[in-house]
Amino acid sequence: MRGGRVAVVGGSVAGCAAALAAARTGADEVVVFERAAGRLQDRGVGLALHNDRYAELEASGHVDAGMPWVQLARRPWVVRDGERRAGREIGVLPFPFRSYNWGSLWQELRSRIPAGVDYRGGAAVDRVVPDAAGAVVCLADGSEERFDVVIGADGYRSVVRAALYPDAVARYGGYLAWRGTLPADRLPDPPEAFDDRDATTVVFPGGHMIVYRIPGPGGTGTDVNWVFYTTPPASTSLPFADPSAPPGRDLTAELATHQDTLVERHFPPYWQEVVRLTDPDKAFVQPMYDMAAPHFAHGRLALVGDAASIARPHTGSGAIKALQDASVLECALAGAATWEEALHRYDAERAPVGRAVLELGRTLGRAQVQETPQWETMDQPAVERWWQEAGGGTGFGGHALRG
Repeated sequence: MRGGRVAVVGGSVAGCAAALAAARTGADEVVVFERAAGRLQDRGVGLALHNDRYAELEASGHVDAGMPWVQLARRPWVVRDGERRAGREIGVLPFPFRSYNWGSLWQELRSRIPAGVDYRGGAAVDRVVPDAAGAVVCLADGSEERFDVVIGADGYRSVVRAALYPDAVARYGGYLAWRGTLPADRLPDPPEAFDDRDATTVVFPGGHMIVYRIPGPGGTGTDVNWVFYTTPPASTSLPFADPSAPPGRDLTAELATHQDTLVERHFPPYWQEVVRLTDPDKAFVQPMYDMAAPHFAHGRLALVGDAASIARPHTGSGAIKALQDASVLECALAGAATWEEALHRYDAERAPVGRAVLELGRTLGRAQVQETPQWETMDQPAVERWWQEAGGGTGFGGHALRG
């Protein structure tokens, strides 16, 4: 499928990958509408790609070894044990992942988009109106533009998804992730408490925190990325259950106090210090949401990334799924004779994967947050059995690109 005008609503990782797919398959014009006017590369949170998934995405031309990354290998599970500074290791699981800085990965993908693509920052899309011949993109400034195809890469509150499936909205999963980063050179002593290739998981009743190294901002230096999962206090007044509310990223005093209380009560001293050494402006909260659109494409509209489906971060599949979506979309566009045929092929391949990853995220969330075991009684064989039963051995890190 070649020619035509293609709009991509959303210009983050998923949007850049989708724009690259449209450009590489010969669209006459590609326009990216990105709501944010600022520097997306300043978003310094961590993400990880499974080694097998990396190999597939490298073959598809979306990532390469020149992008800054850190190789991870092990996932130790740690509990508090008296005054042992780094706690007691109850088990270790393989963790064959490459970690990335979100902002650096976005910057690399953005640089791959051909100069002919019109990337518009600060361009907020209010709604999309589809018809048989394409769709009209209506912007917040009152202007309108017509396109042959519109690709929604606009996240969990997608206006493109709303045009297709207004009832397919994100549902709150009942708990949060507190997230933070700090420079690796600020880590406490001793150095051997946290190996360079580890994704250490500190566990406690009702949650856990996973910690691993990522490239620093702009690919310079090394940061430490931590993600702390548990339920918020019952008294919190923030509207997490309302997906139409503005994203609640701010770490309020109430949520910071709740985390501090649990860290002091349950964490070994070393890991308490990791949290406390994190600057407040490098910490935020992320509500857990679930959603999968009935279809990833219909007519002349397509959905990629979180606009198509949202899985909890336990799956390690957020950025992977977005890049896989774009890769499959590119193959469909390259091999079909019409827009409708291409988008039907894309939907048939990716929608089942989106639903499967969503269910895996729920299963892992129950096991690691909502229905946690008695961690302190577990040993290596028990951790391995629990992980298999929890679904961690059935696709953790994202499904294969095909099949």
